[in-house]
Amino acid sequence: MLPKSLEQSRLAFHGPRFDVHTLDLPGQDGKRHRKDVIVHPGAVVILPFIDDHTVALIRNQRVAVGETLLELPAGTLEPPESPDVCAGRELIEETGYRADSVVRMLDFYTSPGICTERMYAYVARGLTHVGQDLDLNEQITVEATPLEKTIQMVRDNVIRDGKSIATLMFYMAFIAGR
Repeated sequence: MLPKSLEQSRLAFHGPRFDVHTLDLPGQDGKRHRKDVIVHPGAVVILPFIDDHTVALIRNQRVAVGETLLELPAGTLEPPESPDVCAGRELIEETGYRADSVVRMLDFYTSPGICTERMYAYVARGLTHVGQDLDLNEQITVEATPLEKTIQMVRDNVIRDGKSIATLMFYMAFIAGR
């Protein structure tokens, strides 16, 4: 859905995962300035607990940055799919685990200066291994990692993926200590 702020924009690019809209905004200099905005359907990120102290991280080849990153599993909504449904689907696809419980923790904008993407973060528990169901272009391996080690990996800049950092830090700050 297009935000109200983009109602006067024009479609510059239409792709299978996102669109790019262009609009002209007034500047402080009195002139109009072009602004390009990525219109994204939204996404999910999941913190999956294999047991009370171990989480499933993934090593995910990321062509955009030319690296394989250590991340939490995540994925894009397929409209009209709800974030709750997407979280369960992506968990199975990327990790091979089905969860008894998938609970939303928070949502946030990933890059609001250029993109409408809203990401929904979940905690998944009661995992049962059912096997990965990767997209043909995905190269993902799963690593069972102690939760405390993941926090050290954030501190040591080993985990450098923003959605994973935000989700892990939110969990540790506001949920783990309860």
